[in-house]
Amino acid sequence: MSTRRGFLAVCAAALAVSLPAAVHAADMRAPSGLIRIERVQVRLSTAGPVVLLMAQGRAIPVFVDAVVAESIRSALDGRRPMRPLTHDLMHDVLTGFGGTVAQAVITFKGRIFYGALSVRMGDREKVFDSRASDAIALATHFKAPILVSQELLDSTGVPLEPDAPLERRL
Repeated sequence: MSTRRGFLAVCAAALAVSLPAAVHAADMRAPSGLIRIERVQVRLSTAGPVVLLMAQGRAIPVFVDAVVAESIRSALDGRRPMRPLTHDLMHDVLTGFGGTVAQAVITFKGRIFYGALSVRMGDREKVFDSRASDAIALATHFKAPILVSQELLDSTGVPLEPDAPLERRL
């Protein structure tokens, strides 16, 4: 089995078991050359938790650890854990100082996803290098846009079957 086919098989398995967490992005335009992710879902797969970044009928699977998956799922569901997880703490610290996450841009190099997290405080904005999973988690907590290039969506995105039930898509 080729590496690409193996990757797609794991992605298909990831979509076979669904956790009930999804968010639809607001209708905003992405900066030039970038695609705004329309939906984020957290699913459980045989390879572990996976975050699906969905746009244009495709899903980009980003495998994450269990803590990040729980953090994103909690933010998507609008609930807080009994004790704050790291992303809850970051949200509270930034909010406490008047800051917000403006956007997260996800890229892919050498089989690794990367995140560029834009944080705004007052009239200043700074971009921080981060793990893609942390950028996705913080963007989700702040309801900020998650952006990818069309090339990334085309190269790593797996087509969704338009008429299939959500649990059977991909």
